[in-house]
Amino acid sequence: MKEFDINSLVRPNVASLKPYSSARDEFKTQGPEMVFLDANENPNDSGLNRYPDPQQNLLKQKLSEVKNVPVENILLGNGSDEVLDLIFRAFCEPGKDNVVTLPPTYGMYKVLADINDIENREVLLNHDYEPDVTAILNQVNNSTRIIFLCSPNNPSGNSFETERIEKILENFKGLVVIDEAYIDFSEKDSWTEELQKYPNLIVTQTFSKAYGMAGIRLGILYASEDIIRILNRIKPPYNVNQLTQNEALEKLKKLDNIKLQVSDILNGRRCLIKELVEINFISKVYKSDANFLLIEVDNANKRYDQLLEKGIVVRNRSNQPLCKNCLRITIGTQPENQKLIKALKEIEND
Repeated sequence: MKEFDINSLVRPNVASLKPYSSARDEFKTQGPEMVFLDANENPNDSGLNRYPDPQQNLLKQKLSEVKNVPVENILLGNGSDEVLDLIFRAFCEPGKDNVVTLPPTYGMYKVLADINDIENREVLLNHDYEPDVTAILNQVNNSTRIIFLCSPNNPSGNSFETERIEKILENFKGLVVIDEAYIDFSEKDSWTEELQKYPNLIVTQTFSKAYGMAGIRLGILYASEDIIRILNRIKPPYNVNQLTQNEALEKLKKLDNIKLQVSDILNGRRCLIKELVEINFISKVYKSDANFLLIEVDNANKRYDQLLEKGIVVRNRSNQPLCKNCLRITIGTQPENQKLIKALKEIEND
């Protein structure tokens, strides 16, 4: 890959920042005899009267075992949106730098760019929903700090071809963020396996999808130790609360349960595809490596409203580039999927 120097990408104020040191950051020894009189907490034990571990060490250790990624390469946040925002704030100078995104894609990249006053250079995916590598690299200039790749992609559902991602990683001297929110539903390996090869690679994942814990808001970022060290300088000291840490740890002890649920969702996806292709107003069901399907219909606005009248909420993606008359449908439980098919057949001739 092109020469990469992470220090050249860090915002000057972040590089010189003296991070906040919380009470729980200032000592290492712990044990049952410790008397905590340092953080102005309520001393009466409620199970939650103490501040949470600011580095979520127990949770990171368990994640390290499960994902086969060293603890030093992990950062946790209040949902994926927080860790994505940290990347912007650490590496993009407001009003000066730019990033590249690939519509149709996850909408928060653009929102976070706008919030942080960063130019968002959009390069459309091709008609197969794959990155146009030449067009992407042509948009890059000396102020381009990040390229965002969502793979498997939302809303199209496909995983990007490995060769295309490799070309971007090898020919761009900035950061490449691969958002793997849906990786557990894909047959492709995670890009976390390539962290040692590509120092400019950042991979984000989440507990919201396969782990079924959207309500606890836990996002994961994997990157080099240098990148993690920089992000830790600016993250809020107690950004992941104790309840979230507890619930995530318990979930990671039940990996067989998670695998079973993922298997059920994949089976539901296969069954749903077989039914959807028989509906006369559905012209295309796109290949998916995620827990949802993108379908092209005759009139997305009409079909969306009809389904809503029958108590079924899907996502109308017609306002996205390359998604004219497309609906995005999450794979539900078997009864929910059956209810969807029943509703589609009832409106088939309307």
